[in-house]
Amino acid sequence: MSTLQEAPPEAPRRLSLPVATLIGLLALAAALGVGHLVAGFVGYTASPFIAVANYVIDHSPTGIVKWAERTLGTWDKPVLKLGLGVVLVLFALLAGQLSRRTPRAGQVLVFLLGAAGVAAVYARSDLGQISLLAPVAALVAGLAVFTWLHRLALPPDVVHDRGFDRRKFLRAGVGVVAGSGVAAVVGQVAGTSADAEDSRAAVGPLVPARTAPPLPADADFAKLGSPPFLTPNADFYRIDTALVVPQLRTEDWSLRIHGMVDREVTFSYADIRSRPLVERRVTLTCVSNEVGGPLISNASWIGVDLADLLEEAGVQAGAQQMFATSVDGWTCGTPANVALDRTRGAMLAIGMNGEPLPVEHGFPARIVIPGLYGYVSATKWVKSLEFTRWDDRQAYWLSRGWAEQAPIKTESRIDTPAAFARVSAGKVRLAGTAWAQHTGIAKVEVRLDQGPWLPATLSAEVSKDTWRMWWAELDVPPGSHQAFVRATDQDGYTQTENRADPVPDGATGWHSVTLNAS
Repeated sequence: MSTLQEAPPEAPRRLSLPVATLIGLLALAAALGVGHLVAGFVGYTASPFIAVANYVIDHSPTGIVKWAERTLGTWDKPVLKLGLGVVLVLFALLAGQLSRRTPRAGQVLVFLLGAAGVAAVYARSDLGQISLLAPVAALVAGLAVFTWLHRLALPPDVVHDRGFDRRKFLRAGVGVVAGSGVAAVVGQVAGTSADAEDSRAAVGPLVPARTAPPLPADADFAKLGSPPFLTPNADFYRIDTALVVPQLRTEDWSLRIHGMVDREVTFSYADIRSRPLVERRVTLTCVSNEVGGPLISNASWIGVDLADLLEEAGVQAGAQQMFATSVDGWTCGTPANVALDRTRGAMLAIGMNGEPLPVEHGFPARIVIPGLYGYVSATKWVKSLEFTRWDDRQAYWLSRGWAEQAPIKTESRIDTPAAFARVSAGKVRLAGTAWAQHTGIAKVEVRLDQGPWLPATLSAEVSKDTWRMWWAELDVPPGSHQAFVRATDQDGYTQTENRADPVPDGATGWHSVTLNAS
């Protein structure tokens, strides 16, 4: 009796792990390259990668934003880009791994990623509808490359399948990499061809008709450890939401003043440049600055009185806020009465420390209003000032829980010695900074541990709108000790020792450093 043996069932056809992984990564490269290429011609920030990163910035919870600013400083945006890149790579790997037998699951994931890019661009108020071409092109390219490479590696026609042609697949992969790279480079060149630096260089010297008074010799105590009175442009703190610094030429810039005004007016850069310019020294402070933090800097600003421009528009009596918009879509709400107050010294600034504004600090023009935290007073790359009521428009940070009114709080900081510094027992010199913009500093005091408060020597007051330096000496015995500083402003208010978080209207508390004396 013979036994008939059945042929073993044919093993299911599927891609190897390396090939499936490579298909996902190549599809991602194609999508990003093509999206960046198209964005170079329809709006640089419409590049899907940049648009999604901007969306993350705009919609991150306040706690995460605070943590990023405090922990990462100016590295927050590079870290965001790196993190987003890792997430996209993981999605690409997942798309490949889920498609080892059929491309369906990977195609769905590629589509969802592409749709996220489309949604991110659609949500940007600073991008027009034509900008949607960039993420749509990225979506189509990603799907097309994923499907094509999958067919090459795992042909659907089993009858005529001659097996995996490794050379053909590798040639296709190299072609995708090369094409994606070229597309990205062309998009980058096209998108950044309007480099603002050339336009900035063409502005020429800015000579104010009203100059700031000469700086006194003791405007700072830099030799004793305080910062210099004027912060060099390269060292000036930078906090903004711009993932890509706007590149705007002077001939393409204008400022529109509208809303609750008697007449809408628009000023070109030439209009502003031809007016008599004024120079003012103003210290800017970020509301996110922790007690003792570095997010404060001082500069000499050149521009025009904002009140002159607003007077030409005729701001109506019922207006409560000046709603400023940047070219990158960021918004800022300033109390209208402050913007209109000539004694405040609000400016439309076009120069910084004797030169045209650096691009990263707002070129061609920005708002500078003394005495208010930057999120309600310091719009960079400003293009629009709309006068409204508070209920009509809500600015970027107000919608995230920050205060409507944001006068800068009286604060002080020990700059030297650094925290946990090792010092020689005996006389120890401390130096630092105090500020109460638009009020002025009256005195600074220091103490060791729970000892008495001792007066510090103050630098000359240059302006009530600028910081003031101080130094003092303490008798420090051997051991570990804590040095404290507090300031009193010219209204008689002395800093509270009670610590308060920067949210919603600025941090409070005494700054201290630990000294290890031997």
